[in-house]
Parts: sequence; structure tokens; C-alpha cells
Amino acid sequence: MSAYTPLFIYVLFALLVPIVISLIATYVGPRSPEPAKYLPYESGYPTPPLMGRFSVKFYLIAMLFVVFDVEAVAFYPWAVSLKDLGPWGFYVMVPFLIVFILGDLYVWKKGGFEWQ
Repeated sequence: MSAYTPLFIYVLFALLVPIVISLIATYVGPRSPEPAKYLPYESGYPTPPLMGRFSVKFYLIAMLFVVFDVEAVAFYPWAVSLKDLGPWGFYVMVPFLIVFILGDLYVWKKGGFEWQ
């Protein structure tokens, strides 16, 4: 049981910290509700009916940004440990690279990288 003590402490802190921060924010934070706070938002901009909607192109660029973030998260640890992994580490990553490059070529061909 003593081997699990650090895990229990970690889980306890992981549960208590957000609860304590939420309680502090609730009781100590400012309370000034404004009418602007209750307007519907779309990507950080108020969208009253007169303003219209964002084009689909905006959301496509946002999704491409997320894909590139996931790619960066996958590549950094791989690149750092590639020397330790040896040829096996390279060959395991090749299918991911091929799929990623083919996806980029497809998006490029369809004009997904052009912002107008």
C-alpha cells in the first residue's frame, strides 16, 4: 500500500487544486455582470444577427492549425530521441510522415493554404 502513497497524493492534489481555485474565484472574484457578457460569441467576436457569420474558410484554417499542432507534438519527442531509437525509430515514423505529407499535398492542391 505504501507504494501507492505518491499516487494518492498526486490524485488528491489534482482534485483539490481546481476545486480550491474555483472556490477562490467564486468568493473573491469581481461580480459585475454586464449585458455584453451575455451576447453569443463566435471565435471571440460578438455575433449579433446584423453582423453575420464567419465563412467556412475561417474554420478550415483553424482545423489545419490544430493538425499542425498535433504534428508538432508528435515530431518533437521523436526528433529528440531519434538517435536513441536508431533506424527502427525512423522506420516507425515513416508511415506517419507519408500520410501527413499526402494530406498536406491534398490541402495545398485544394487551395486550403490560401487565405483571401
